[in-house]
Amino acid sequence: MDSENRSYRTGDREVVLDITDDCREFAASRGDGLLHVFVPHATAGIAIIETGAGSDDDLLAALADLLPADDRWRHAHGSRGHGRSHVMPALVPPYATVPVLDGRLALGTWQSICLVDLNVDNRDRDVRLSFLAGA
Repeated sequence: MDSENRSYRTGDREVVLDITDDCREFAASRGDGLLHVFVPHATAGIAIIETGAGSDDDLLAALADLLPADDRWRHAHGSRGHGRSHVMPALVPPYATVPVLDGRLALGTWQSICLVDLNVDNRDRDVRLSFLAGA
């Protein structure tokens, strides 16, 4: 299995960050197989969604509705509502697997691979890209 770590700076705001180009670059010229994308953080996730047409903002709005940034959370260190960031990976998992055909991501026309980060206390994120070659 071939793997590589990539680092991203998500800053001090909630973000849906499109990492498709990096994934595409990693998968290029690797033939057929599976690309596995994993974020090794307890407060971030990976989503495959449409971006640029408002869906990324809609995802953040939906997460804000489901997981309000208030004082209800038992996990209460960090900024107000930080505990919701620890619950988010149950809704937006920390991984995604995408088929790769002849070195190209087999995504749908409007699909992008995105890092989802609600944790405004941690500005730096790592993403592990792994390629499992087909037989």
